[in-house]
Amino acid sequence: MEQHQATENEYNQLVEIWERSVKQTHDFLDIEDFKTIRKELPTYFPHLDVCVWTEGDKIIGFSGVDGNKLEMLFLDPLHIGKGYGKQVMTNLLKMKDIQLIDVNEQNQSAKAFYHVMGFEEYARSEVDDAGRPYPILHLQRSNKEK
Repeated sequence: MEQHQATENEYNQLVEIWERSVKQTHDFLDIEDFKTIRKELPTYFPHLDVCVWTEGDKIIGFSGVDGNKLEMLFLDPLHIGKGYGKQVMTNLLKMKDIQLIDVNEQNQSAKAFYHVMGFEEYARSEVDDAGRPYPILHLQRSNKEK
C-alpha cells in the first residue's frame, strides 16, 4: 500500500469516498447533518495532513492528521473489511505517532477497530465539535501499546 499527500485536485474524490463510507458506517447521521458536513469537509483538508492511501491505481481511502491526533480515516466501502484499515493505522502509528482519536459513539465498528488497534476511551462528549447531538468518545493510545 502506498500513500501520498492529498492535492486540492483530489478533494472531490475524497469527499465522494467520505460520502460512500459514511452512508455505510454512520446510519445514525441525520440527512441534513450529512449534507452540512459534506459541504464543510473540503474546508478542513487544508488544515490537516491529509494522506491518500492507494494500491496500484485504486484509492483505498484517506486519512487526516493534526499533530498526533487522527482527525479522520475513511475507506472506500469496497475496501472495508479487507485489512486496509489496519495497514493504514499501522503506518500512521509509525509515521505520525498517533496518540489521540475521536470517534462517534454510535459507530460500533469504528469503536471496535480502534480498540483492537490499542486505543482506550478516556473521555466522552455529549455532542460533536459542531454541537450536533452525536456523542463523541475521546480515545488515547493505551500505554501498553507504546
